[in-house]
Amino acid sequence: MNECFPDKAQIAREILAYLSAHPNAQDTLDGIVQWWLRKRKSDQHTTIVKEVLGDLVTQGLIEKIRIEGQTPYYQLRHKYKK
Repeated sequence: MNECFPDKAQIAREILAYLSAHPNAQDTLDGIVQWWLRKRKSDQHTTIVKEVLGDLVTQGLIEKIRIEGQTPYYQLRHKYKK
């Protein structure tokens, strides 16, 4: 059976809506897929979410935080936090 995946714009809207409701939230790619976007979960979806997160970082809307020895995590850019 073919799965219907949302487009990148829809995923970006869902991530930004989550961050709007939870401005201090931060999580890894896997956490975002599992908890923020839990309605849809698959290996292909994770790949798309990773691309969307990269786009949102490039646009300056979210930050990717890297700490040596830890999995990178994402959060709303500080200037957008309440």
